[in-house]
Amino acid sequence: MGDLTFTINVTLDGCIDHREGIADDETHAFFTRLMDESGAMLWGRVTYELMESHWPAVARGDVEAPPAIHEWAVKLDAKPKYVVSSKRTAFPWTNSHHIAGDLHTEVQRLKDATPTGVLLGSGKLATELDRLDLIDEYKFLVHPRIAGHGPTLYESGLHSTRRLELISAKPLRSGAVAMHYRRAR
Repeated sequence: MGDLTFTINVTLDGCIDHREGIADDETHAFFTRLMDESGAMLWGRVTYELMESHWPAVARGDVEAPPAIHEWAVKLDAKPKYVVSSKRTAFPWTNSHHIAGDLHTEVQRLKDATPTGVLLGSGKLATELDRLDLIDEYKFLVHPRIAGHGPTLYESGLHSTRRLELISAKPLRSGAVAMHYRRAR
């Protein structure tokens, strides 16, 4: 069974709006490495649609991009992508699969079938999966910014506090810090 790892860009005040992070070669290399280490991606519908609207065109070369960003897009295109949605059932992007039914059962099944782990990249879905006690690790890229707006990390709250153990903290040249935590059991 593989771990479910929640990863996301977050500002110092908890904002997870993708436009607030620092998007440079080092940031993209960080997320490419995480994707390389995992067997699948897991998103909610909104994140999937955001990604689907841009990255396939970059992977095809229809959108000009620096090498690190193009590499990310090509790898993302090839990676299995699982989408939780009650509003949409067709996901035409290459290697995309719909997850429906009981969320706990289906995500646990995905974890069991993916020994190299699943990378979760959706804020709202992470809250639901944390409530179901399914997230094993957290790899946040904390940006040196205060956004002053949302959406924010765990905006709708959890039933109880999550205790985490620090595995590593690595500063990037931009001032962002890659934080790796494991759930304390």
